[in-house]
Amino acid sequence: MATTAATKVTPPEYAKRLGVSPDKVISWIRSGQLRAMDGSTVPGGRPRYLIDEADIQAFEQSRAVTPPNKRIRRRQAHRTVKDFV
Repeated sequence: MATTAATKVTPPEYAKRLGVSPDKVISWIRSGQLRAMDGSTVPGGRPRYLIDEADIQAFEQSRAVTPPNKRIRRRQAHRTVKDFV
């Protein structure tokens, strides 16, 4: 049985896709909003983040914007004027 390897993307590649800076993508990773793995060869060294396509889909789905519900505008009841003499 052949298994397909999941595609991994680096933060600069993903940042280019979104049109944001790589620092922004790294901040999402460090804050836990975007899952990534450390692909560095030296433990404890500078991290080399790799992001799985499935994690990208989950991240984008969690940040999807839905249009707000249409508000129903209710008219105020006409107030009757009371004359005081």
